[in-house]
Amino acid sequence: MCEKITKVNSWLSTVFGDQPVPHFEVNTRTVDILYQLAQSSEARCSDTALLIEDLKQKASEYQAEGAHLQDVLLQGVGLSCGSLSKPAADYLSSLVDTAMVLGVRDTSLGSFMPAVNNLTNELLEAEKSNRRLERELRALRKRLGATLVLRSNLQEDINKTVKSQAVESAKAEERLLNMDFVTAKAKELSNRRERAEAQLLSRNMDKSITHQAIVQLSEEVSALKQEIIPLNKKLEPYMDLSPSPSLAQVKIEEAKRELAAIDSQLEMNMDFK
Repeated sequence: MCEKITKVNSWLSTVFGDQPVPHFEVNTRTVDILYQLAQSSEARCSDTALLIEDLKQKASEYQAEGAHLQDVLLQGVGLSCGSLSKPAADYLSSLVDTAMVLGVRDTSLGSFMPAVNNLTNELLEAEKSNRRLERELRALRKRLGATLVLRSNLQEDINKTVKSQAVESAKAEERLLNMDFVTAKAKELSNRRERAEAQLLSRNMDKSITHQAIVQLSEEVSALKQEIIPLNKKLEPYMDLSPSPSLAQVKIEEAKRELAAIDSQLEMNMDFK
């Protein structure tokens, strides 16, 4: 535990430098966390130092190779950077910039071609991905348009449904009001009928002169009139017969008696009505 605390304090002092180390609660958990951070930081610093050393070594190698190539150009060809024309210097600068962009080790054709091929392949893959994304975008736009149209139709249907519900609600409320009015009116009429019936009963009214009794008598009179019609038709053939045949006379007398009885009943009913 003491070793961890010592290492943590040393690491914090290195991190903050001249600034004071912030106060923190010293316990097992915080010390373990800071100890792991210190180890990770030291590992990264070590890796960074190795990378810096590698880059320094490569830089020195590049500088040595550049000095060697400069000596070759100066001694073998008699060229120097100052003796180059402006277009040649521009071309050389462009060549160097291109090599740096492509990330090649040197400016030879053998280094440029693979780098250019890699960039071409990356460009083709990017174009292929771009075309795929464009197809997906068109499909998404199409689905979005269909979705917007569907949303508009649904909103229109919802508005129509809301209006229809409002109308139906108003109609239902009106029907309820009418129903309440009809119920109250029916109750009032029922009470009036009961009071009228009680009043009629108190006056000992004959039920035979009520509306229902009169309607029943009218129906009976109509039925009797209908019964008379076929009897009159039976008498028609006998009206032209000679009074001499006794059988015809008997039939006529029977028909007359039946007709007289029906007429008498009819007159009684009519008088009663």
